[in-house]
Amino acid sequence: MPFDVEAATEKALNCQLLDSRTTKALCERLRLVLAKECNVKAVPAPVTVVGDVHGQVFDLLELFHIGGPVPHTNYLFLGDYVDRGPFSVETIMLLALLKLSHPERITLLRGNHESRQITQVYGFYAECVRKYGDATVWQCFTELFDYLPIAASIGGSILAVHGGLSPSLHHLDQIRLLDRFAEIPHDGPLADLMWSDPDPDRLGF
Repeated sequence: MPFDVEAATEKALNCQLLDSRTTKALCERLRLVLAKECNVKAVPAPVTVVGDVHGQVFDLLELFHIGGPVPHTNYLFLGDYVDRGPFSVETIMLLALLKLSHPERITLLRGNHESRQITQVYGFYAECVRKYGDATVWQCFTELFDYLPIAASIGGSILAVHGGLSPSLHHLDQIRLLDRFAEIPHDGPLADLMWSDPDPDRLGF
């Protein structure tokens, strides 16, 4: 059965789950798109920047209702699409479909929850098993997460990352040289970009 991205998107916009075979095809196609994107994705302004969504698909739909649908509005999402909320599958499924359909109008960065280890603790793994009966869909998406860019340059003047800066990164070219196609490590510059949230009560790193 051929993969129909328009039909799949229509289902996702109505919060209907795709079957595991269609989900696998979606992730395989989107990996090819993401593999061509730089670690630091150039994003033109104006752009609507969105923080953690965490499985709240109805909030995501409301955001598109207020801010404008893709592709009419340019969006940059900073990661953490899954875990904690009850609709992580529906959330990442919709965003993945929109990215596949309009790759230059929506940018999906990686957050610290886009990892195998974290999703097994905070809900995404359990949700996939509950909704599909096994971990196949979870595996498809966690493999996809390895391909997400790790930073964005907005209009060439604003750096956007999920977490924060790293003491070992001083230039954008250093971020561009990182190997992002793997599970997020426990330490090092890639981990810093995912995890080092700014702390107003702390100086330095």
